[in-house]
Amino acid sequence: MPVYSVIVPCYNEEAVLQETHRRLTRVLRGMDGDYEIIYVNDGSRDATAAILNDLAAEDACVRVVHFARNGGHQIAVTAGLDYAAGDAIVIIDADLQDPPEVIPEMASRWRSGAQVVYGQRKKRDGESAFKKVTAFVYYRLLRAMTNTEIPADTGDFRLVDRRVADVVRSMPEHARFLRGMFAWVGFRQEAVLYDRDKRFAGETHYPLKAMLRLALDGMLSLSDKLLKISTYAGVTLGCLSLLGMLVLLILLCCGTSGGMWWLAMLMILCTGMVLTAMGVLGAYVSRIYDETRGRPLYIVAETRGFPEGSKPFIR
Repeated sequence: MPVYSVIVPCYNEEAVLQETHRRLTRVLRGMDGDYEIIYVNDGSRDATAAILNDLAAEDACVRVVHFARNGGHQIAVTAGLDYAAGDAIVIIDADLQDPPEVIPEMASRWRSGAQVVYGQRKKRDGESAFKKVTAFVYYRLLRAMTNTEIPADTGDFRLVDRRVADVVRSMPEHARFLRGMFAWVGFRQEAVLYDRDKRFAGETHYPLKAMLRLALDGMLSLSDKLLKISTYAGVTLGCLSLLGMLVLLILLCCGTSGGMWWLAMLMILCTGMVLTAMGVLGAYVSRIYDETRGRPLYIVAETRGFPEGSKPFIR
């Protein structure tokens, strides 16, 4: 059985995979135990699948899981957790923004007793000012909105102990926000600071829409404060409406008509708040619907490189 399992989710990563594997292999061969690298092909449309199959044929430490369809980054990492056999499990993206050379420091912290060792970014090279600002605001907002202490400036790059991974695997929700789930389970957690590099090659597969969806999943899966905010906003709006009516009544008693514009604005504001509250409720109901359908998180088309007779956990 390997000591280390490294999970690498891949989606259209043909431009970087060879270099990713070379650097990972160089780092892992210098560590203090056997290892496996689990590449999860998340329904790629380029040559990613062929490259991964070649790597599995050339390197006995490579395992490949091919999805039948794209499931998304968080689902691909979840599949990697299900297939991983190591005592310590590392999650790292294929784009080399998170340097594999940080893994030995994570392993050292794990050997010293830490059960979750997460990478915390000191510097973010190759990212736009917009992304840096939105990331800064998001992590602080997420911390304020949830009851779970999620470290700022962290992603999914981390090493987790087998026990922690098994606890997270036992959590059945479909709308997965793994960095929040790892924070929620507790255990002894430590940070390793590092400088995040620019992407080695290719283009990002996390556009603004995907980042917003992940951000919303994080807030909805870890907190019910959005529901409470809508309630507070509704009460506030009711008080403001009563105050507005009182002002209109005073104007009417003084012989000055406020006209219909004030009433129209109040009605528009009320309608907007009602729709906002309904939208938040709808987001929660949508997640209840996803959970009750009971569909599998992912569908595996085939696997390569796993030991004969192994029976990995399948959701």
